[in-house]
Amino acid sequence: MASSTTQKVSPKNSFTFKKRLKSFEYAFKGLLKALKTQHNLWIHLTATVFVIGAGFYFQITKTEWMAIVLAIGGVITAELINTAIEWTVDLVSPDKHPLAGDIKDVAAGAVLFFALVSVVIGLLIFLPHIINML
Repeated sequence: MASSTTQKVSPKNSFTFKKRLKSFEYAFKGLLKALKTQHNLWIHLTATVFVIGAGFYFQITKTEWMAIVLAIGGVITAELINTAIEWTVDLVSPDKHPLAGDIKDVAAGAVLFFALVSVVIGLLIFLPHIINML
């Protein structure tokens, strides 16, 4: 006996432009919440201002800009994901629990790792320019 593989789309899951625009509203709301509450994000954004300034000052190439933009985007994205993980862990485990702490530590470690890789990228790009200035 053959079974039907056709699935009906419920009205709740149907596509509308209004729903897509609303999803952007939620995303911007999340960005603003993180910007208002996350000190480490402020540090990353401050570093971003300096790096972008250095990029203009040293007139880095388009390829170097691509590496810088990816590094900046990666660190900020990692920080936002880390924040979401931390808030989720706090929600589901309000009491101190060793595993909850480990989860938060690993998420923070991911941000640190990406930040360190970004520092290496920055050094590879800017160090030759700095040396040439001396």
